[in-house]
Amino acid sequence: MLNAIDHLVVNVTDLERSIDFYTRVLGLEARYHDATRTDLYLDDFALRLRIPQATSDKSHTVMPGHQTLGFRSALPLTEVKTHLEVLGVPLDKGPDEQDAADTLHVRDPDGNLIEISRPRRR
Repeated sequence: MLNAIDHLVVNVTDLERSIDFYTRVLGLEARYHDATRTDLYLDDFALRLRIPQATSDKSHTVMPGHQTLGFRSALPLTEVKTHLEVLGVPLDKGPDEQDAADTLHVRDPDGNLIEISRPRRR
């Protein structure tokens, strides 16, 4: 029935700052932009950045900074690490120290954890 993930929503506090991070640091392409939402693309996958809107439903409170996003890198992680260092983006330890050799972790401007991994060759 399903064959792909279309998009993932990430709630942010400052749309322009987040667009800058995801385009400049991670290389995603911004294709749609208005005052409260921007879609950033990686091939056919959309990462939708959104400023949460107030709602009367208190049981469904949306908070920026609570997502974890995993991306696969086409480049060796040493090159990704150099890119991040040049941009002044600090590495984060991430949730699992055991994956340190296979993944890099950074935080976006709202504190969402970004995991960058390189698929292992088999």
